[in-house]
Amino acid sequence: MWLVLLFAGAHMADARDFRLGWPVDCAPGETCFVQNYRDSEPGPGVADFACGTLSYDGHRGTDIALFDMAAMRAGVTVRAAAPGVVRALRDGEPDDGSVIPGKECGNGVVIDHGGGWESQYCHMKRGSIAVTPGQRVGMGVRLGEVGFSGNTEFPHLHFELRRDGEAVDPFDRDGVPGCSAPGEDALWLEPVSYQPGGLVSAGMALGVPRYGAIKAGLASVESTTPEAPALVIWVQAFGARSGDVLRLTIRAPDGRLLVSRDHLIERNRARLFRAIGKRRPAGGWAPGIYRGESQLLRDGIPLGPKLVRGIEVTR
Repeated sequence: MWLVLLFAGAHMADARDFRLGWPVDCAPGETCFVQNYRDSEPGPGVADFACGTLSYDGHRGTDIALFDMAAMRAGVTVRAAAPGVVRALRDGEPDDGSVIPGKECGNGVVIDHGGGWESQYCHMKRGSIAVTPGQRVGMGVRLGEVGFSGNTEFPHLHFELRRDGEAVDPFDRDGVPGCSAPGEDALWLEPVSYQPGGLVSAGMALGVPRYGAIKAGLASVESTTPEAPALVIWVQAFGARSGDVLRLTIRAPDGRLLVSRDHLIERNRARLFRAIGKRRPAGGWAPGIYRGESQLLRDGIPLGPKLVRGIEVTR
């Protein structure tokens, strides 16, 4: 149950000087990524601030996602994005993505920054909340850890910024989509690049893994024997659009191309995974390192770097 205290003299911030620190101990595009931005389309359609598809109808915040459950288990700190007073919190909800009416946020914290500004942090890890109601916090103070509580399908922090009760997009303060990268209207102290989609993770396996194993960070195999039934490259992507191409290849230790496939994405997908493989040849696999490569292409242009993963065949 939310514990609510009256605001008492938090730092007063107006619309001109209010700025935010990144609320998660991660590097966007390297150890985390934004899965969903605030929905900038007032009608039934969907658009993020850059006129992309990384949102869903009515979404009010910024979803900062980890690559898998293994990263969540290792612990990723959530920090106060601006100074203020802790107005409310909840802890104790399980990290299982369960939907409980009235507790969709899961474990979380609300901070009152003054001047009508307020921030909310949702889906945090059970038992990780490190602040108390009424506590004054500075920018960057540890609030807890990214979790998997509440109504969610992947480990992430839902960060929601409000002014006078209205949701504000920290990438676009005025809420008018500019169809461009974050500019002067962004509230972040340090620039945060816009990623229109890309690869989440990739790995090698001995068969097509279950999606649950991929999300858990348990789908990769680093070595095997010549008797392995198959070698498979799998990849997970986010923000794929209709017409995108997901390219997967596997190469032998000597560089020969063993298998390659271009998967055409037929509809917009928030998340997806694909895999290709090669069955064991007669006589088994030759020793060495087999490399799987994956890349997401939009209009023929790569969205981010190619992911290369290897599996070693040993005698």
